[in-house]
Amino acid sequence: MTIRNRLIWLFVGLVAFILLAVLSTAFLLQRDYGQREFRQRLRDRAEVAAYIFLEKDELRSTAFQEFQKRYQQTLTDEIIQIYNAQGEVRFVREDARLEVPPNVLASIVAGNEEYFADGPRLAVGIFYHDNQGSFVVVAGAENVHGQARLRSLATIMASVFVLSLLLIYGAGRVFAGRALAPIAAINDQMDRITAHDLHLRVAEGLSDNQKDELSRLAHTFNRLLDRLEGSFEAQRAFVRYASHELRTPLAASIGEAQLALTRDRDPAAYRAALRELLADLTQLNALLNHLLELAQAEVPLPEHDACIRVDELLAEACAAVEPAQRARLQVHTGRLPAEPEQLELTGNRALLARALGNLLENALKYSAPQPVAVSLEYEPGRVLLRIQDQGIGIADDDLPQVFQPFFRAANARPVAGHGVGLALARKIIERHGGQLELASRLGRGTTVLVRLPTA
Repeated sequence: MTIRNRLIWLFVGLVAFILLAVLSTAFLLQRDYGQREFRQRLRDRAEVAAYIFLEKDELRSTAFQEFQKRYQQTLTDEIIQIYNAQGEVRFVREDARLEVPPNVLASIVAGNEEYFADGPRLAVGIFYHDNQGSFVVVAGAENVHGQARLRSLATIMASVFVLSLLLIYGAGRVFAGRALAPIAAINDQMDRITAHDLHLRVAEGLSDNQKDELSRLAHTFNRLLDRLEGSFEAQRAFVRYASHELRTPLAASIGEAQLALTRDRDPAAYRAALRELLADLTQLNALLNHLLELAQAEVPLPEHDACIRVDELLAEACAAVEPAQRARLQVHTGRLPAEPEQLELTGNRALLARALGNLLENALKYSAPQPVAVSLEYEPGRVLLRIQDQGIGIADDDLPQVFQPFFRAANARPVAGHGVGLALARKIIERHGGQLELASRLGRGTTVLVRLPTA
């Protein structure tokens, strides 16, 4: 069932329940009022009967005739019965009688006013005092007109209920159609967006209210498209750069091997060819390792180590630097916590060591032979690691793209590399809840700031 139909039937069911409850309450109140009204009329008839039959001798003839004309309008199948205080019948119709239960009669004699039913008739009994004595007056009749009114009221209410449901269903279809029209429009627009049309966006002003859920849905979907478009562009760039980088060492290796096989050579020439081939294969192996590391950075982190001391991690990364380059590292510590445990964080030690190693390798590679300053500082809840070199720097136009895999700035191409280290480091640090920021000026060096949350 579609959302539109579900909304319609939910709306109809809810209104039908409320309408049925209101109509039922009105019917029950009307029935209760009719019963109370009929009981009052029966009581009036009992009093009228007492006047007529018990005080007829005390009224003047003209007064009695006026009384009869004004009040003695009988009810449907009306029956009047009069008993004395001893329960003996003083007046009763011979063709029809009311069966008064003994306990009801005794209660009336005790001075209570009793209402009871005798078949289709409703009856009332009152205790009446007269100069001739005390009497029990019972009046009963069928509430034919009241029941007819109730049946007519029930028919009218049922008709109103059915017609109201039909009107509500029609109004619900119109309402649901108008309410869901923006969703249908969003669905049509989303259906036209494919992997080749990620530049398209969903209109965010399809509904009247610019801040309602539909506008938020369109805005959220557009943000998703922004992320997807960025991911697709990064993937295309990755494939483009990776294919180019892989093709170069492979072509060089094949060329070296073919050249060595063209004719017989002396052992020294073969050794030179093998050295060239080994260099190309080493470059290819490094490139494949970078690709694997990028793929590893995309998958969920493995089981975290219990704890990692950031100062120890930095020391390990510095120790992994080639001995010839290690002397150029100038490590400084700023404000550190009193307890060494405050420098601990949770994460994957191998990945974090690889990220720091890439950052140190880049700083040393692009600033030779200048020294590289490394500082470690603690702030409540996080540690700051700053790596500052005095190398070639990065142009402002290239700075937004340096975190794309295999991207290399124009001034960095003479230096051997693949353009993977920064991208990999940033992914690893972000996977650990940290941040990596880069500031650089062309020809004046680069500063890398790493923020990592402590445990």
